Amino acid sequence: MEAFPTGVRKVQSALRDLGISGRIRELPDSAATAASAAQALGVQKGAIGNSLVFEADGKPLLVIISGAHRADLLKLASLTDSRRVHRADASFVRLHTGQPIGGVSPLGHPRPIVTLVDVTLSRQREVWVSAGHPQFVFQTSYDELLRITAGNAAEVGEAPAE
Repeated sequence: MEAFPTGVRKVQSALRDLGISGRIRELPDSAATAASAAQALGVQKGAIGNSLVFEADGKPLLVIISGAHRADLLKLASLTDSRRVHRADASFVRLHTGQPIGGVSPLGHPRPIVTLVDVTLSRQREVWVSAGHPQFVFQTSYDELLRITAGNAAEVGEAPAE
């Protein structure tokens, strides 16, 4: 565990606190996009759970969305009763997650973040998500993802991303 970057150690600790251990995997190269993660893992993009941070009326919103979809900002605004939702910049993401864009994990953040989990991920037997660094991932399931994030299931995507 000492060899892991700080963000990964925080995710590993959060997983262990939830009774989950031994799942973090280091990839040979950075996998900051769903396409690169899917290729490195030998899975389809739909099995990648991208953790995206948005700013919803000035507050952080974490959306875990299938790598085969793009977030629909109008849906996110409606789901959160927000007037304005937009992708957060790198400093906002780091402030609220302690992790870099491309490596944001569903957990291991300094404080809980309101989380929405894409219902299309429920079609996957396994879901791969970042572990706090673009080169580290862990495997989970849709149900477990909802549990460990205290997230809400939601239709958050628009047409599949190409």
